[in-house]
Amino acid sequence: MYALVDCNNFYASCERVFNPNLRNKPIAILSNNDGCVISRSDEAKALNLPMGAPIFKWDGFCKANNIKVLSSNYPLYGDMSHRVMTILKQFTPDVEVYSIDEAFLEFIGFNDSYLDNYGYQIRQRILKWTGIPTCVGIAPTKALSKVANKIARKFPKETKGVYIIDSEEKRIKALKWIQLESVWGIGRGLQKRLKAKGCKTAFDFTNLSDEWVRKSFSITEWRLKKDLEGVSQIKLDEVKTKRAIATTRSFEYTFSDIDNIKERISTFATSCAEKLRKQGSSCHVIYVILSSDRHKKNLEQHRASKAINLPFPTDSSLIISQKAIQAVTHIFKKGIKYKRAGVIVMGLVPTNNHQLQIFEAENPKHKPLMHTIDCLNSKYADYKIKLGSQDLKRTWKMRQERLSPRYTTNINDIIVVK
Repeated sequence: MYALVDCNNFYASCERVFNPNLRNKPIAILSNNDGCVISRSDEAKALNLPMGAPIFKWDGFCKANNIKVLSSNYPLYGDMSHRVMTILKQFTPDVEVYSIDEAFLEFIGFNDSYLDNYGYQIRQRILKWTGIPTCVGIAPTKALSKVANKIARKFPKETKGVYIIDSEEKRIKALKWIQLESVWGIGRGLQKRLKAKGCKTAFDFTNLSDEWVRKSFSITEWRLKKDLEGVSQIKLDEVKTKRAIATTRSFEYTFSDIDNIKERISTFATSCAEKLRKQGSSCHVIYVILSSDRHKKNLEQHRASKAINLPFPTDSSLIISQKAIQAVTHIFKKGIKYKRAGVIVMGLVPTNNHQLQIFEAENPKHKPLMHTIDCLNSKYADYKIKLGSQDLKRTWKMRQERLSPRYTTNINDIIVVK
């Protein structure tokens, strides 16, 4: 059996844990640079505040309806997510963290008749230890556990936040209830093709023949269909090494001078190098992207990219930053106001097991230097050690005019009880 544990309105719930005055109040959380709404509490949804609403257009609506608007507090949300996932691992070792606010659990060797009680224990422990409300859906497959979770979320009073699909009758009833667009794994393109075939619900999808699904779609859609039928085809994903690592950001302001852009690119490249070292990888290719603000149609637009192939794999911040700056200098165009940039490292290989070159190799001093920098930054945080090409007094900063304190990750923001 599988369980899907999903945190209810996670971002809003994190804010409420440390600010009880927000309970039962409508809350909206904004995206990077306070752009648009990316999370809403149930109260905000009831007021018909749409997901993705640009705040500059909806600010008046929020004020008129007393909707509390907050900037994304990613350090807080990330830390609370880690706490929730750590609790889940106490119930079973087989946990797949699916997103920041949800995870799949697999129960191997458990007594199925006690799983509903197990679901209540999960909810109660997470609520007691973190203050985050959750819903739990339990079923024989991952896709059905998603459906069960939606039922638990939709009918909290009847289910008490936990719903288990443990019979054929429940499975059919659930699939007839859930609409096609709400099924996990069915995107807009697939929806159109299935609706053209007369499918409106998940049950309609499962009634299609296996042969037609395999012929018309890919193995992925066939596995989803079998999963919804109760035949487990989608297993827990193992933690895999990333094939590419990216750091892409929108600038706080538009930049038209090369010096500011070089500094930002150096910072992004350093971030990629740190991520490489964390997973024990080195890269062969550095890909740099630079683009103007596409929303400002009245300004001249420019978007360009450049890839640099390295003669040897590296995880050195010095080399990756140097090559990334060379790339952005090549694609930079005078007179353009740039709003976004990114660095992607690709062609990843294990740092401790890759093909060596005869004539070219990384400076052997880089390895111990990078290790020392990582240790110091880990110990003192806030990235005290930086490259000369970075601004020592500057970090990547979003526009966050409505930001709440970092209650759990900054010693200065910890709540003091008097």
